Amino acid sequence: MATWSSRGLRGSTLEDMINRTNEKYLENGLALIQKIPTPITPINIDKTTRHITLAYFDQKSTVDYIGAVQGIPVCFDAKECAGDRFSLQNTHEHQVKFMEQFEKQGGVAFFLIYFSHRDAFYYLPFELFKFFWDRSQSGGRKSFLYEELNPAYILPKKHGILVPYLDMLRMDLEERENI
Repeated sequence: MATWSSRGLRGSTLEDMINRTNEKYLENGLALIQKIPTPITPINIDKTTRHITLAYFDQKSTVDYIGAVQGIPVCFDAKECAGDRFSLQNTHEHQVKFMEQFEKQGGVAFFLIYFSHRDAFYYLPFELFKFFWDRSQSGGRKSFLYEELNPAYILPKKHGILVPYLDMLRMDLEERENI
């Protein structure tokens, strides 16, 4: 049996899990979250199957998901990490700026990180991400460690919901109110 090693499909299982979670949230009237497709320009199209066989990215994408939760605008990016060290190179400056501007407009930005070796999902509030980002921009470590994260934001296992991030969003909002 051949081993699949394409870098192009990394995160697709995570994306599928988040998409199914978002469908469940929509069915229950809790949230409307949409996956933002990455804009591409096709170069070659197979005329028989009408599939794109070669393309390039049209422009820089912003975040993976955007929508509203009970009237609150939210945006988030989903990342997968195979170890306990998350490289900030996985995030681009234009994404950070978009999330920063989104929050200035009253929205809530965050990251959902799947630590695959731990089989654990983590809700990373933008404020904490920004701390790590700023640290790296000022000459500090270009990554953060799992042990630097607040364990309260580890997503609990929930029956019927694959990536149950709404409870962590609520906790994030409560902490913002207490500041």
